[in-house]
Amino acid sequence: MDIEDTPVLDNHMHLDPIEGQNIDAVEDFESVGGTHLLVLNKPSWHLFDPASDEATFEEVFELTIEAAADASEVLPGRAWPVLGVHPGLISQLVDEGYTAAQARDIMQAGLDVAAEYVADGPALAIKSGRPHYDVSEDVWEASNAVMRHAFDLASEVGCAVQLHTEGSEDLTEITEWAQDEGLPPEQVVKHYSGGRLAGPIKSVIAEKDELEIAAELDEPFLMETDFIDDPDRPGAVLGPKTVPRRVRWMLEEGWEDAVRRAHVETPARVYGIDTEATLGR
Repeated sequence: MDIEDTPVLDNHMHLDPIEGQNIDAVEDFESVGGTHLLVLNKPSWHLFDPASDEATFEEVFELTIEAAADASEVLPGRAWPVLGVHPGLISQLVDEGYTAAQARDIMQAGLDVAAEYVADGPALAIKSGRPHYDVSEDVWEASNAVMRHAFDLASEVGCAVQLHTEGSEDLTEITEWAQDEGLPPEQVVKHYSGGRLAGPIKSVIAEKDELEIAAELDEPFLMETDFIDDPDRPGAVLGPKTVPRRVRWMLEEGWEDAVRRAHVETPARVYGIDTEATLGR
């Protein structure tokens, strides 16, 4: 199999239509074989101010929807927006003087808005999670409440949740919480995952050593760059060409089944999208 014979999906990329590369990054992705993107909204404070009301969330979400639509014009496949609230917002709000409970309520309201975009059609999935750094007990409890709210909303509107969490190889407790809220574990995705993870579906950062683990485990997985489209940090976390280049390498290594799993089977299983039917090259 050659890369021209398969869809190539980056499961987690940010685009910044205000100050970033935006469509230039999409063109870079496409130029080396990329076909499909999930476009995540940047944290609100990277675009405007820390979101404390629904209007700011809506402004961020609308920018992301527009960026994904523009990306779809460039790609041989298409792009889908994934909208939500970065778990680091709670620290931003607490630093501004909000209590953890007040921050929780603001973030849950932002997730309500994101779920409306899923229910109404423009967005594919919701983003949530909890801080990956040390926080106080009240912030941790509030963050878990926000995440559980995301699971409840996703169950209601019938979509997946991408999670930003601490690094771990066992997050089964989180998928148990999702099940408690009516969301199947296969619709819980750990963004920036290593190749080995119990619990959620892993979205593996596109580094060779982690992809090798994921490919050999014969489990569902996705691939991502977590490209942040920040002019002050060009190429961070990984550049937009990385996933297609890693797919090419995987095919050279003989991992055709793993490539199909990551770019056709798992996207269909998690998000209900058909990366082959939407591929027009």
